[in-house]
Amino acid sequence: MQILKAIKSGALRAVITWKGVLIIWFSLLLLISLLVIPMKGALRSGLGNSMITEKLADGINIEVFAELGQVFSSLISFFASGFLLVLLAGFLLNVFFAGGLFGTLRGASGKFLSSEFFKASARNFWSFMVISLILSLIIMTLLFIIVGIPLGIVSQSQTASEGSMQTAVKITGLIFLLLLPILLLVADYSRAWQVSADHPACFKAIGYGFSRTFKTFLTSYPLMIIVLLIQILFGWFVLTVIPGLRPASGIGVFLLFLLTQLLFFIKILLRAWRYGSVTALMEQNPKRL
Repeated sequence: MQILKAIKSGALRAVITWKGVLIIWFSLLLLISLLVIPMKGALRSGLGNSMITEKLADGINIEVFAELGQVFSSLISFFASGFLLVLLAGFLLNVFFAGGLFGTLRGASGKFLSSEFFKASARNFWSFMVISLILSLIIMTLLFIIVGIPLGIVSQSQTASEGSMQTAVKITGLIFLLLLPILLLVADYSRAWQVSADHPACFKAIGYGFSRTFKTFLTSYPLMIIVLLIQILFGWFVLTVIPGLRPASGIGVFLLFLLTQLLFFIKILLRAWRYGSVTALMEQNPKRL
């Protein structure tokens, strides 16, 4: 009952904060455009707009890049440096806006104020940054220990076969996927507690995240599994539908762009739903350290 109540409350809170989700979507769209638009201009100058449309209509065509000559090497260099910058900026934006989301999702006031959204984003930025970095480091370390080391041992074995390698990948991957929701709960509980605290206290927030996760494991873990499964199904739907769409006209390309942006908006909304559900579950039985 608590799980369903929290999921329903999280969905309502996410819908209420749709303007915040719209702000995040637009900011990330502008960021990605800083990389995509110059690359598109380089391709046009190298091949011409009509040839790009023709040769890429049926998917990636290596001849397109071969014909670019020296432009291609410059394009690769620009993409490598630009991608790293966009990746870093995207991480910082996500950390910044996560503070705003958790701040506006707290308490289910039924009203969204952009001023409060940006105020919460700025107030929680540094503490959220530390929480994100520490939890990301823990996740990567866990991935290395559970998946990397066993696979390395199996691959070095002289008697290892392709079948044993596949079995090792499946087993270690499954174990990691079962443990990942626990760390996501720790991260979400930490941030949900931090926005309700009077002062930034990232390490105390992480301590609360671990404590809260294991004390409410029987309700928190199933909730996270349900929300993640829905997000995974949505991602599977996107990866299945979008690659099969091949617009043949300018209007078709524009409509495809609108569709992909709508799906991107929904993806961010689902993330807000997860944040709201964890926050609602925490508020059902509030306990502070």
